Amino acid sequence: MNEINERKILLDEYNSQFSFDENKSNLKISFERVAFIFFVFFIIAVIFSSKVILLSLENNPEIKKISKKENFRSSIIDKEGNILAKTVPVINVGVNPNLVIDKEKLLISLKLIFPKKNFKKQIYGKKFFYVQKKISQEKLEKILLLGDKSFIQEDNIARIYPNGKLFSHILGQIDDSNYGVSGLEKTFDYELTTSRNPLKLTVDTDIQYLIREELLKSIDIFNNVGSAAILMDIHTGEILSMISLPDFDLNKRRKIDDVNFINRATKGVYEFGSVFKTFTIAAGINYGVIKPETEFKGLKKKISCAGNPISEYDNKIPSDLTAEEILIRSGNIGSARIAEKIGIENYDKFLQTIGILANINFDIEEVGETQIGRWGKCKLLTVGFGHGIATTLLQLTKGYSIVSNGGFEIYPTLVKKDNYKKGNRILNKEVSRNLNPILRKIVSTEEGTAGFANVKGYEIGGKTGTADIAAKGGYSKKKINTFASVFPTSKPKFVLVVMLDEPKANKEFVYSYRDGRTPYKGNWRNTAGWTTVWITGQIIEKIGPILATKY
Repeated sequence: MNEINERKILLDEYNSQFSFDENKSNLKISFERVAFIFFVFFIIAVIFSSKVILLSLENNPEIKKISKKENFRSSIIDKEGNILAKTVPVINVGVNPNLVIDKEKLLISLKLIFPKKNFKKQIYGKKFFYVQKKISQEKLEKILLLGDKSFIQEDNIARIYPNGKLFSHILGQIDDSNYGVSGLEKTFDYELTTSRNPLKLTVDTDIQYLIREELLKSIDIFNNVGSAAILMDIHTGEILSMISLPDFDLNKRRKIDDVNFINRATKGVYEFGSVFKTFTIAAGINYGVIKPETEFKGLKKKISCAGNPISEYDNKIPSDLTAEEILIRSGNIGSARIAEKIGIENYDKFLQTIGILANINFDIEEVGETQIGRWGKCKLLTVGFGHGIATTLLQLTKGYSIVSNGGFEIYPTLVKKDNYKKGNRILNKEVSRNLNPILRKIVSTEEGTAGFANVKGYEIGGKTGTADIAAKGGYSKKKINTFASVFPTSKPKFVLVVMLDEPKANKEFVYSYRDGRTPYKGNWRNTAGWTTVWITGQIIEKIGPILATKY
């Protein structure tokens, strides 16, 4: 019995030991093999699944996501924080013709959604085409309801300009690759694409709108082909408004080839005529060769230089005039005589100093260069009364600012600076002290040529300029009419320069005088005093209250 029990115990121990060791080893080997095989298949499955997903995304005809970081551009705002340019998300919708099942049916559907467009040629072609970029939500919903797999929806971002045409020449354009190609969009392309901070400008949207409205009215009254205006703070150089007409809608992003859309405020180069007489008087005072009371006796009505005649525009101008009276009455001969006293070297230096002859460094690249040719005796005389020299409205504005602000250098700008640093005095302080009262008399007295700009309460001073447009072999009968104004003359703050390109006299227009005189109708004169001065008066009447309140 004991022997049997011992054998049983030994057998149990043997079986128990054998069973434990054998099962443990087999389980371990089986688990490792299964796990390894499973891991291999899992990796293969992941690789193939990823490939399938990528291929499906690339070939999915219904949606195509685009969100490129480099397409971002910071906003541009005016001095009050109003948005002038902004990047926003948009949706573009196109069609892959190769995926269209029923082309006739799709054409009918598209015609109902886009009645002004014809897609027949594109649908029967083989290339992808857009049916609408920056599509509205309403039209997108209509397209989605069609359920056609050939539509491609593309998420993108776009540059929008809430004011349309209002700042077109200032802001400029970008191309389809998101690069600035003109205006501030080009000059500040790097800053706009690398910084999230908005670009803040000096312009005022309300003032810009009001000035543009009056310039548009000038077309109805005087039938001019274009116009321009710049309003600037004469102490800081900050431009509150800069307009050139005709302008264009920035939202349409189209190539502008017509030269009529040139920026007349900065790029156009013109002879401005008698507005240069102000510089002649200023240069004479600056170099001490004249004073306002300096007399010029026996002035002729007509002189000749190198066989070319120089005559007065008005034979009623007296022969005996002071320097002040020469400017008030806009005398050509008297201005030429003052230029003679100044001399070529000094007059050239003066025009360089105030920025007329020097190339101007500005915030946009569309800037013209002054054309004067070679100095000589006759050139000196003609430049003295504003002929034989062509410059930009921007440089003219800068020049008027310096001769009116006490003789301090300024740098015109469209971009708001954190700190304003007063420029160095570059002219004798007596220039502004003597000149500003004369500019006021040109507007406030009967002898002056700018009475229509005498808006009560603003002490407006300024100078008119009427110039024939240069043509092949001489001059045409077409005009450039300009008025450069400064106000208030007792303590100058602003310069407003307005130019009308090829205006015509309006014999049916009724001029209403602000001093209560009987309205005048039937004007035949195509001079700045009867065209540009009128428009300038209307502008200041509209913007004056805003300037007085805000600035």
